[in-house]
Amino acid sequence: MAIEGLRIIGESINDSVPSTNRLFSANDIDGIVELARSQDEKGAAYIDVNVGRRSPEFMADMVRRIQDVSAKPLSIDTPDYDIARAGLEAYDASRTGGQMPVLNSISPLRLEFFDLYEIRPFMPILMVSEHTDGGESRANKTAEETYETARYMLEQSRTRIAGFVNRQCIIDPGIAPIGSDSENNLKRLMDTLKMMQADAAFAGVHVSVGLSNFTVMLPPKRPDGMPVKSALESAFLTLAMPLGLDMVIGSMARKYALLEDSHPAMACLREALEMDGFDVIMRVQEFYSS
Repeated sequence: MAIEGLRIIGESINDSVPSTNRLFSANDIDGIVELARSQDEKGAAYIDVNVGRRSPEFMADMVRRIQDVSAKPLSIDTPDYDIARAGLEAYDASRTGGQMPVLNSISPLRLEFFDLYEIRPFMPILMVSEHTDGGESRANKTAEETYETARYMLEQSRTRIAGFVNRQCIIDPGIAPIGSDSENNLKRLMDTLKMMQADAAFAGVHVSVGLSNFTVMLPPKRPDGMPVKSALESAFLTLAMPLGLDMVIGSMARKYALLEDSHPAMACLREALEMDGFDVIMRVQEFYSS
């Protein structure tokens, strides 16, 4: 059952996913299109399209092929300007009932991507987990840095997109693997959400993360049979959604749910938020080893 108020961008069509990479490498376009169809049927609100380093023409063809089988809006996912442009040019809004595509993503070092709005109106995902320093990208280490980057990127959206309104914007504060979180990234993320929620300038914006990144490298199940990844991802959603998170890039195969406070995964994350450094890693290991 879907979580009310949560929209999922289906993540499967991504060249970095090993099984999808094999489809791309074999030029199995029918297999990739089937991934789109399957995610649509399972309830994805958007379908991500990431073709890796392939040509702009390849991206354009994939957008058209996917739109032949799905009326869901697409997320054009690339750090390459020309590939993004090709995907937006190929996108047919009439096939989605007029819904805009998502452009994933615009960072402080990719502000020129805003110019693509003239080609096709889109919902930008603003990556605010990094800032610029002397023309170079630096990871945001604190909630304050992340929040200030979010304010800067939101202002860039207002400046560069005529008629921009907050509800067409998606902010991604970045999420790190909880199993190796020795730098308190979960705490940074949760505190950023609190700061954004308290600031009227962010009223109406959407907030998203790449949820599968949260449980990278963790085992699939605990010794007692509890699924580790879906439990911890669901616990994160339970904590983050009241703070404004309403979208994720995630797996349509995962069974996300809002958990009771008594759930072991909830206890794990609540306690991890009170810890620092290596203690967080040890607490997560305790959870999945129980």
